[in-house]
Amino acid sequence: MVNTNNILITLSVLIILSYLFNIVAKYIKIPSVMLLLATGIGLRFLGDGFGFQLNNTSVLLDLFGTIGLIMIVLEGSLDLEVTRKKLPLVGKSFLSSILILTGTCALIYLVLHNYLGMPFRNSVIYSIPLGIVSSAIAIPSVKDLSEHKKEFIIYESTFSDIVGIMVFDFAILDNAFSSDAFKDFFLNLLYIIVISFISSALLVLMLNRITSHIKSFLIFAILILVYSVGKVFHLPSLLLILTFGVMLNNNKYFIKGKLAKVLYIEKMSLVTLELKLLTAESAFLVRTFFFILFGYTMNLKLLLAPEVVITGTAIIACVLLARYVFLRFISKVHVIPELFVAPRGLVTVVLFYSIPASFVSQAFNLGILYYVIIVSSLIMMLGLMFTKTQYSETDTILLGEEKPEGDVFTQIK
Repeated sequence: MVNTNNILITLSVLIILSYLFNIVAKYIKIPSVMLLLATGIGLRFLGDGFGFQLNNTSVLLDLFGTIGLIMIVLEGSLDLEVTRKKLPLVGKSFLSSILILTGTCALIYLVLHNYLGMPFRNSVIYSIPLGIVSSAIAIPSVKDLSEHKKEFIIYESTFSDIVGIMVFDFAILDNAFSSDAFKDFFLNLLYIIVISFISSALLVLMLNRITSHIKSFLIFAILILVYSVGKVFHLPSLLLILTFGVMLNNNKYFIKGKLAKVLYIEKMSLVTLELKLLTAESAFLVRTFFFILFGYTMNLKLLLAPEVVITGTAIIACVLLARYVFLRFISKVHVIPELFVAPRGLVTVVLFYSIPASFVSQAFNLGILYYVIIVSSLIMMLGLMFTKTQYSETDTILLGEEKPEGDVFTQIK
C-alpha cells in the first residue's frame, strides 16, 4: 500500500534539492540539470536496492516534458524585448536555428543511415530530435552571459524547438513526402500564425479585464489547452506560446492610440510581472521532476556498449561541425561560447517518445540517446566554464556590427 506521507516527503525533498542545485551550480559551474539527472540515477539504484520500481515512466515523462516545454518557452519569451534595434538579432537567431537544424539533421541522417543501416524514413525521423537544441537546458545555463549573447541563445534555442517540432510532426505523417503534404504544411503554418496573433491579443485583453487575483493559472490552462488541441491537428502550436509571451512582455509597443484607452499599460505591467514569477516557478517545478524522472529511467549499462560510444560520438561531432560552419563562415558571429551551447534534452526525449510504432527502429540503441544528452550537456558545461562570460558592447557582432579582427579564440580568457 502506498504511503501518502512518504510520497509527500520524497517530493518535498526533491524540490528542496533542486533549489539547492540551482545555488550550488553557480559556484561549481555544473548545470543543475546534470545534478538532477544524477539524482534520478541515484534514486534508481536506491529503489532497486529496496525492491521499489516506478511504473508508467514513459507516460509521466511525456506529460512533464510537454508541460515543461510550454512553460520554458513561455518563460524565455517573457524575458525577450523586441525593438527595432534588436530585429537583426532576431533574424540571425531564426536563420541560425533553421540552417543549423537542417545541417545537423542531414549529417546525423548520414550517420544513422550509413553506419547503423537504418532505412531512409526512419533515419530522417530519428535525426530530427537529435538535431534540436534543448531550450530547457540552454536557457537556464546562459544566465551569466552578456545580454546580447544570452538573448541570441534564448531566441535560437526557442526557434530550434519550434521549427524542430514542426518538421518532426510533418515527417511522421503517412504522406509526408507527397506534394499535398508540403501544401498542407505551409497552410498549417499560415493558420497557426494567424491563430497565434489573434489568440495572443485576446489573452492579453482578458488579462487586462480579469479582476480576480487568480488569473495566471487560468492563462496556463488556456495555453496548454490551445497547444494540445493544435497538436491533435498537427499544428505548430508552440508558436502560439512564443507569440503570446513576446506580445505580453512588449505590450507597450502594441498598446497605442485608442487601444491605450481600453488597455491600461500600468496594469499590464503588473500582470506581466506576476505571470513571469509564476511561470518561472512552474518551469522550475516541472523541469525538476522531468530530469529526475529521466535520470531514473536511464540504463547506464547501455552507455558502455562500443556501438553506443561510436555512434554517439559521431552524432556529437555532427552537431559541433554544423554549428561551427554556420557560426564561423555563414553568420560570422563569435563562435565562443555559442558553439558549445547545443545541449540535447527535454524536447529530444519528448519527440523520441512520440515516434510512431511503425517507425521505431531496432537498429537504434536507446543508449545513444542517453549518451548524446549527457555528453552534449557536459560539453556545454565545460565550454561555459572555460569561456569568458562577459563581453563588452563593442565585442559583440550579433546586432550587425563589423567582425573584429583576429581569431575568435583569442577572445577567451
